[in-house]
Amino acid sequence: MIELLQQINHWHWLAFGLALLCFEVLGTAGYFLWLGISALIVGAILSALPLGWQMQWMSFASFGLITTWLWWRYQKGKDKIDEKTTTLSKRSQALIGQFTTLEQDFPAGKGRLKLGDTSWTAVAEQSLEAGTAVEVHKVEGIILHIRQKS
Repeated sequence: MIELLQQINHWHWLAFGLALLCFEVLGTAGYFLWLGISALIVGAILSALPLGWQMQWMSFASFGLITTWLWWRYQKGKDKIDEKTTTLSKRSQALIGQFTTLEQDFPAGKGRLKLGDTSWTAVAEQSLEAGTAVEVHKVEGIILHIRQKS
């Protein structure tokens, strides 16, 4: 086994890296991307510098950890920014800007409004007649603030 490990050269690492990247293309959700890049880096270093097999595998493991950690750190920061602006899984926030037509007269103040497949508590500054197109312009908790569509 040791003889086999000692015969590994830069072409083996480059082929291994490309094989990992090909597996990544098949849809492994990023698991093989950073390992494939790490293997390519080891192959590039090995083409310039002679390294023992132990150092090759240690380099591969180190680069794999470093590249994965760097990606995780980048993605975590990006996710924090995206979390502030997304409306995914925030149904009430996704309703802002939605339009509907009133099925019945809506009194000034609080009332009920059918939007989509749900009935919501809503607040309007003025009374609105049935058939009026209204827009959701603000959401506070589970209370929709509506106004007549302009």
